[in-house]
Amino acid sequence: MSKQNINVALIGNPNTGKTSVFNQLTGLNQQVGNYPGITVEKKVGFCKLSQNINANVIDLPGTYSLNASSADESVVIELLLNKKDKLFPDVIVVVSEVENLKRNLLLFTQIKDLEIPTILVINMIDRMELKGISLDIPFLEEQLKTKIVLVSSRKNIGIETLKALITTYKTITTAPCLNASSIDDEYFTSLRKTFPNQSLYKLWLVITQDVNFADLNRKTFENHSFTKTASELKKLQQKETIKRYQFINSILKIGHKVDTSTATDFRSQLDRVLTHKVWGYLIFFVVLFGIFQSIFVWSKIPMDFIDLTFATLSSVASENLPPGAFTNLIAQGIIPGIGGILMFIPQITFLFLFISILEESGYMSRVVFLMDKIMRRFGLSGKSVVPLISGTACAIPAIMATRNIENWKERLITILVTPFTTCSARLPVYAIIIGLVIPDEYLLGILNLQGLTLMFLYLLGFSMAILSAYILNKVLELNCKTFFVVEMPNYKLPMFKNVMITVVEKTKAFVFGAGKIILAISIILWFLASNGPTEQFRNAETIITSNEENKTLSSVEMENKVAAYKLENSYIGLMGKTLEPMISPLGYDWKIGVAIISSFAAREVFVGTLATIYSVGDSENEATIKSKMAAEVNPETGVKIFNFASGISLLLFYAFAMQCISTLAVTKKETNSWKWPLGQLIFMSTFAYLVALIAYQVLK
Repeated sequence: MSKQNINVALIGNPNTGKTSVFNQLTGLNQQVGNYPGITVEKKVGFCKLSQNINANVIDLPGTYSLNASSADESVVIELLLNKKDKLFPDVIVVVSEVENLKRNLLLFTQIKDLEIPTILVINMIDRMELKGISLDIPFLEEQLKTKIVLVSSRKNIGIETLKALITTYKTITTAPCLNASSIDDEYFTSLRKTFPNQSLYKLWLVITQDVNFADLNRKTFENHSFTKTASELKKLQQKETIKRYQFINSILKIGHKVDTSTATDFRSQLDRVLTHKVWGYLIFFVVLFGIFQSIFVWSKIPMDFIDLTFATLSSVASENLPPGAFTNLIAQGIIPGIGGILMFIPQITFLFLFISILEESGYMSRVVFLMDKIMRRFGLSGKSVVPLISGTACAIPAIMATRNIENWKERLITILVTPFTTCSARLPVYAIIIGLVIPDEYLLGILNLQGLTLMFLYLLGFSMAILSAYILNKVLELNCKTFFVVEMPNYKLPMFKNVMITVVEKTKAFVFGAGKIILAISIILWFLASNGPTEQFRNAETIITSNEENKTLSSVEMENKVAAYKLENSYIGLMGKTLEPMISPLGYDWKIGVAIISSFAAREVFVGTLATIYSVGDSENEATIKSKMAAEVNPETGVKIFNFASGISLLLFYAFAMQCISTLAVTKKETNSWKWPLGQLIFMSTFAYLVALIAYQVLK
């Protein structure tokens, strides 16, 4: 029998455990991308349901209903309407959770009206006894006209039952569970008669939502006698919602019982502490402090191991491969360049690990609630907190997340200030510079100075984002008032599998995303550093050996002297020397200048660039990147290039500079104008230069 591939769409309200179910079904067989033409993230996973059936599992953005209020909810509706889409589902799995079944079932009843086979998953059943909940499943299945699977993604209960049920999706009735058209029989009868071959509820969604269905759009209905005004349609939507809740209440009265005498009130007690106006902030500060201390202390040994390993690989390649340009490319370009990013995998992994744990436990929602009080004082929407916090991973998806902010000016301000938040791409730069200029010592025996410095840089970036938002709020004269609503999920112990999948996927995306850029730039840099246009480059050996001052040098010293001279007169050396007068007041030499320019492709390229430059022509390939940077001195003054003053200057420059072309591109896409990303680039770069200049001049 031939194998069958089906599409399974996972849909549900936020915080129902939909992603946990997705992870249980697909494991690490996941791909993350954007829907065509828009910057809303989609996740597709792959699952073997049986010997003959495989499934593409689509994890759709969380949505409360099919009455779309944001771009990601519109994505859900358009996919469910478009049968020609390659991801159009053969079966829909609506994920609900046992404590909020009433709210979750609103979406389910709407999905059922689309006449697509639909399965209802009731998640988190391991909490039923704790909360005193009992369910009459046969009654609920009969009333909802579906099959129900009780699942605990935490304890891996019900997943195999769900897989088996998905394989029999053709036996599930597609009949709606209530007649929603009874809210206005005359209107819907006219609609059905005019478009007899179309699904009635799909027509209703096209009329009321900003979505298209086949060749139909809102204009299709404008010239018909049954056309309604926007306010009339809004009232009908409200009637529809009321009717659905009346139906839901009537069946839950029988099928969903709660014995409040057995329920505990632990959550509310913990919320009082974690969202307290004093203790809440103090606890959050302690959590941050612990994270940044751990990032430095725990990652030190694996980082040093990776750094030494790549230095050894470079040396082995240089000694064992045939002499020539190809060997130099491998030993001096590719290996040091890749090593310059892979050595930071431990720190990146720990960062994503802690963020994932905070999100999985439910604590991150409390942080968002806490920070909303601060946001409002600076003119931002409470919803701006989500992009700003998620910006600690990457500014690109963080800017995409602003699509949930309804007010355009608030959304624009959030987009413009989000890049100030310290993203994971800055972490390699921070880590290497902090390691060079901040002593690995402890204050009061427990406070690691390097960890404190890293935490300060994160807080500095966030503070600058808030300050910039305040200024933009005044400049743009934003006076509208909005309301912030955030759902507080239940507290729960993070699931090991969910945390590990998140860490592996995000670390892999970071490494491979940066790796492709670094590999390409390393090859280009190696070529530019290994070739030059002038006679000085071509005759470097003659010029150096003929100099009387160099006669007493050993062969190794002479070789390094020639290599350094050739590097200064190579293409990359000439480019750096041209830039040097502009950056020398900041304490940087031409090599740092080249690294700054190349890191515009991606901030983390900074370390890989220096690793490649310092490796070209170097006879000591076994030296680590960190040791090469630590040994670099100014030939005129004999002072170390990476000293305390230049190091702090460089840290501040990267804290504020817009060193990411991808962020500029997504800003342009989200604002549909080059005016705003260019403004971002000019302001952030100028501000970063001035702060770095002042810092170096004061500290030197």
